Amino acid sequence: MLKINNYDSLILRNISFELQNKNLIILGSNGAGKTTLAKVLCGIISSSCVSIENKNPSDIYGESRTKLINYIPPKLEIYDDFMSVEEFLEINKLYTHKSIYEVLQLLNIEYTKNKKCKNLSSGEAQLLLLASAILHNAKYTIFDEPTSNLDPIKIRNSFQILQDENILQNKIIITHNLNLAYKLGFDILFIKDGVIAFNDSSEQFFSDANLQLFFSDSVKKYDDNIVVNL
Repeated sequence: MLKINNYDSLILRNISFELQNKNLIILGSNGAGKTTLAKVLCGIISSSCVSIENKNPSDIYGESRTKLINYIPPKLEIYDDFMSVEEFLEINKLYTHKSIYEVLQLLNIEYTKNKKCKNLSSGEAQLLLLASAILHNAKYTIFDEPTSNLDPIKIRNSFQILQDENILQNKIIITHNLNLAYKLGFDILFIKDGVIAFNDSSEQFFSDANLQLFFSDSVKKYDDNIVVNL
């Protein structure tokens, strides 16, 4: 079980929820505190309010911590100009039986295997982060905007991977892509002004009443999709 109890900071207030053997989508406007919450949950920001399998991620290190949780940032940052995709993934391959080439094929980027990470396009770099998460295969994986910079074909492929329970275990996904959140069907945690404004099922969140409450007239359901109402 992942649990946070009464967490407070300058950005977030009285954050409490539990997550056990299920996936979660975290939604909210820019600056609501979503990324801060992700960093608290995985121990990058230390807090005694968090526990994963009865352990505080801030207090454990090495293999014990990597088995529990993995945070995937919104952007790939590589400080070695000569590191190849394969070398980067070798570092991240921890608790899966899948091969690097198998995962690259799954994401349709096997052609990048020998490329330098610094030479990847923004979309390829985004998929490399997803590949690293699959190869790491922690008990909980937090994705921060996993489909940003992706074209529609790659978004659809990533959606299918994120939806597949046999590829990754418990997933926590931060996103602004409401249609992705809607189609995944995971429980929704909505943060507004630093507090939890909603924590329940996808079906309830995407009701017409709640769409109006949280987004006014900026989004609507159209042909069983959530679209921006321009």
